[in-house]
Amino acid sequence: MSEEQLTLKKFEEASEIVKKVTLETKLIYSDFFSKQTGNQVYLKPENLQRTGAYKVRGAYYKCSTLSEEDRAKGLITASAGNHAQGVAFAARSYGVKAIIVMPVTTPPIKVNRTKELGAEVILHGDVYDEACEHALELAKEHGYTFVHPFDDLDVATGQGSIGMEIFQELPLVDYILVPVGGGGLATGVSTLAKLLNPKVKVIGVEPAGANCLQESVKNGKVTTLPSVNTIADGTAVKTPGSKIFPYLQENLDDIITVEDAELVVAYLDMVENHKMVVENSGLLTVAALKHLKVQDKKIVSILSGGNMDVITMSSVIRQGLILRDRVFTVSVLLPDRPGQLVRVSSVIAEQNGNVIKLEHNQFVSINRNAAVELKITLESFGTEHKKQILDALHQNGFNPKLVATNL
Repeated sequence: MSEEQLTLKKFEEASEIVKKVTLETKLIYSDFFSKQTGNQVYLKPENLQRTGAYKVRGAYYKCSTLSEEDRAKGLITASAGNHAQGVAFAARSYGVKAIIVMPVTTPPIKVNRTKELGAEVILHGDVYDEACEHALELAKEHGYTFVHPFDDLDVATGQGSIGMEIFQELPLVDYILVPVGGGGLATGVSTLAKLLNPKVKVIGVEPAGANCLQESVKNGKVTTLPSVNTIADGTAVKTPGSKIFPYLQENLDDIITVEDAELVVAYLDMVENHKMVVENSGLLTVAALKHLKVQDKKIVSILSGGNMDVITMSSVIRQGLILRDRVFTVSVLLPDRPGQLVRVSSVIAEQNGNVIKLEHNQFVSINRNAAVELKITLESFGTEHKKQILDALHQNGFNPKLVATNL
């Protein structure tokens, strides 16, 4: 490890430099997550940062360390979205050209916002790693200056400014939870945290379907996953950074993995209780709170970004409602005679269930005593209320069967 990199002096310098372009994202105390976990939980809302994510910090600091000659060549990077906007913003601030290679799976909102910041966008590859390979080829071919999204010690130092702000606001923090894609944010935050207070625990959080750092730490060397599969597109990385890996090995106390389903319900919790939009990668640290076996600790969850397109939002909300038993569908078979629909509706109404969709199929059977299939999609208050409605339907002679909900 270079003695000149990732020092307290460098972190202090970076923290001052990034203040020129960042918004102050003060910690938000979460009553909801504190009560749920028995800890004092604070959120670091980088989803409210300029460009909607923390990445502007590392990109701008990196640009500040480049010579005018290197900046003038034009900057190029690869990114699933947030680093793209960070580099585009930094390049515009310095009045230089930016070329961004993004995977073809990148949500349109991230592509459009990157273009709006003045960058040229090239869509290439299905995942970040393929986009990165193409960006490196273009850098070599045209002489552009490559700004790596995470495997760069200056970029990691810039991201570490988040850690500086956390300590300034909450000097007695016990745990910091940090999302991990390639590892740049985790490198900066964990290294600075250990410099300021070696007793602070820093936990990296990865999607279970893209746990490249967990596998690398387990193997004792940088390891590439054969594939990644997660809704957390901002952290869908197959290989962690090799330059930053030694720092991650040394300074991260643990790595937690989170399933996609946990991110879905965390999104619902965040929207309903904090009125904030946080993208799936940014929710990793919120979903991880339940995995921590600690009590009465001061915990900071870094919300790394909030750039999420509305189609993904609506899909995640629907899935969240279903997973929380707030929306469910039952099928009942009714005799083919008048008044049956009213009977079913009355039972549901007595239990305060709210019908949001009905499908009525009169030709499901030739048996007139069970000839009509009624699929009812209902809204409830949660698991207990759902059970109450199902019990009432059973008690009234209906035989409800749970079926897949299509909203």
